[in-house]
Amino acid sequence: MEKEEIHSKVMRAGRRTYFFDVRETKAGDYYLTITESKKFTNDDGSFHYKKHKIYLYKEDFVDFKDNLNEMIQYILDEKGEEVISERHQKDYKREEFSESTDSVSEPSAEETVVAEDSTETSSFTDIDFDDI
Repeated sequence: MEKEEIHSKVMRAGRRTYFFDVRETKAGDYYLTITESKKFTNDDGSFHYKKHKIYLYKEDFVDFKDNLNEMIQYILDEKGEEVISERHQKDYKREEFSESTDSVSEPSAEETVVAEDSTETSSFTDIDFDDI
């Protein structure tokens, strides 16, 4: 049985896209998945996506939030808000290859995620990646 998103939000950041999805456990409680989808361009101009997912449950929210805020503040205190590398700026475009929208590869086995509370494979939010 595929888990349905209760609430979702998408954040685009250059060639990365972050998906924040609230889902429901079998017991009826909510948890958060954070998925990073990163676009890679092949030598032939085609592209594929690699995805990484974090499952965050309510009992870990406070510690996760505290640690995240602490690490963000440390980085801002040490390096400021200026982005040093142009590759990480939101409007960065790779000039070597033009992006082809004709050939999107299917996710590999390593890109398919199995939920911790399920033996079934979960799919990612159905979003058209052509506009990324």
